[in-house]
Amino acid sequence: MNKISILILSLFVCISCKNNATHKEVKNTAKTVVSEIIKEDYELYKPTKEIKAVLILFGGYPEVAKDIKREFKILELAKKNNIAVVFLNYNQKLWLETTEKQQLAAKLQGIIEKNSLPSDAIFIGGFSSGGVMSLLISDFIIGMKQFYIDPKGVFIVDSPIDLVALYTTSEKNIERNFSSVSVQESNWVLKNLGDALGNPKDNISNYEKKSVYTHRTNNTSNLQKLKKTKIRLYTEPDTLWWKKHRMVGYEEMNAFYIKKMSENLKEQGFQHIEYISTNNKGYRANGERHPHSWSIVDKKDLVRWILEK
Repeated sequence: MNKISILILSLFVCISCKNNATHKEVKNTAKTVVSEIIKEDYELYKPTKEIKAVLILFGGYPEVAKDIKREFKILELAKKNNIAVVFLNYNQKLWLETTEKQQLAAKLQGIIEKNSLPSDAIFIGGFSSGGVMSLLISDFIIGMKQFYIDPKGVFIVDSPIDLVALYTTSEKNIERNFSSVSVQESNWVLKNLGDALGNPKDNISNYEKKSVYTHRTNNTSNLQKLKKTKIRLYTEPDTLWWKKHRMVGYEEMNAFYIKKMSENLKEQGFQHIEYISTNNKGYRANGERHPHSWSIVDKKDLVRWILEK
């Protein structure tokens, strides 16, 4: 793994791969028949009868379908509850350009159409940068009449929702000089955000246009179409872990900005916002303790949330 990859891992992410197209039927222990469809850009696990909902999942910065499946073991529970699951091979985005939103929305609608999935019970969620994409694409879909796959619910898992915060935290990492790797990686973040959006001190409007949330200006313009949509915001604010392993404080963590955004949206009248803070649930599939993990999501409770009327 190169040094840049380590940064994305430590700030907001996980790992990647590719698959050939296949289509087969499998059975789980509850005898539910499931159609397994594997394409280059997604994997679908679809109950052959009585599909009650569709769950679309985005991974973190380098994650593809097999990585999401490894880190978020939702399949068996989804099968038992007749929920179709789509794992997307779409990643490496901290924001979405308008053309990317258009293409991604068309791709998602195409998946729904081609596989005869119900369009009236769609839920979209993602880990880390995948949560950013989940919120941005959901807001876009609801705002465009050409799409009929409006999500009923959206959730994020410890996502870097504030790009200004990402920029300023990188600046602080360089000032701390915690390690040569940290300094090099933070320089990479500053260069990439700076090249695309400029310095937020001088170009904050560029960040407001792309970011899910901008705490500095309380901007939530990219979420306004989600006012009637169920939203869950998962995070694990383990300040001791982050201080020990990354030398960052609470106000530099994803959890801080997620909580502030939750409060802001509630003040604006978003009635279906849930901020879910967990404790000691963050573990990677290999057993590594890490609060920035898929595992902070209670899968049974998530399924209940999906199926509730």
